[in-house]
Amino acid sequence: MITFFQISLSLLLLFGCFFILVGALGLVKLSTFFKRLHAPTKASTLGVGCVLVSSVCYHIFLGQDPQPRELLITIFLFITTPISAHLMAKAALSLLMETRPSLPGHERAAEEQLPPPEPAREHEMPDGEGTYTMSDAEK
Repeated sequence: MITFFQISLSLLLLFGCFFILVGALGLVKLSTFFKRLHAPTKASTLGVGCVLVSSVCYHIFLGQDPQPRELLITIFLFITTPISAHLMAKAALSLLMETRPSLPGHERAAEEQLPPPEPAREHEMPDGEGTYTMSDAEK
């Protein structure tokens, strides 16, 4: 039974290290921002989660109480990683307005070859103190 437990913990550690390595290689080797974002958030979360779970199981195997530090790291990791990835993806999409994928339901406009909406134009203020952007209502 002890040998089975040791082998299963070792396999869990190897599995976790493999996913951490895949996430790191994906971060370095992939070409676009979104691919680079996907690799570490998915693979590394699973990898670090496996390492932390094996650490908790190891402490249970030794007869010690699981460390609260490990449990807190695990909870913090699984909560913050998807949220931070989502926010980085939204920020990247807002910065790449021209290359943003079309929204669902806009296929008909593309089929009819309608022109894209015009970007807002800047106009000088009458008193010469800067520029403002015209809204659709002012046009």
